[in-house]
Amino acid sequence: GGVVREIIHDPGRGAPLAKVTFRNPNKFRVDHELFIAAEGMYTGQFIYSGRKATLSIGNILPIGLLPEGTVICNVEAKAADRGAIARCSGNYATIVSHNPDGHKTRVRYPSGIKKNLQSDCRAMIGLVAGGGRIDKPLLKAGRAYWRFKAKRKCWPRVRGVAMNP
Repeated sequence: GGVVREIIHDPGRGAPLAKVTFRNPNKFRVDHELFIAAEGMYTGQFIYSGRKATLSIGNILPIGLLPEGTVICNVEAKAADRGAIARCSGNYATIVSHNPDGHKTRVRYPSGIKKNLQSDCRAMIGLVAGGGRIDKPLLKAGRAYWRFKAKRKCWPRVRGVAMNP
């Protein structure tokens, strides 16, 4: 298990990150890891990962052990790829059903499609913090300028029709 030391803002990302410290099992030292924070995480919270972890927000378990209807985030697309799906602020995936014979779990993605994943893919319980970010309008060009400056060169976008022949 680890302890959430602080929840930090990451420039260019809508979702906050949680700085978690773990005791190293092999050496006498502390390991620091950055996780995408789930909504409801707080500093000083204990986070557990693995097959024996309890079903509470922020814990990381294989999706095959979670009951149907569980809201999850930061889901692995393939086993041990360290999280690829539902990582944007306010996003979540939902467990639809299990197929124990084929060792597969059906998951509903944030886009609405349902996919079968391996049951030993891990996921964090809860939805990603920082939701409702796009509800507030930007209102002026300057806010859009600073928002996209932190990310990549995709603003201002000039329409092809408006360009010279």
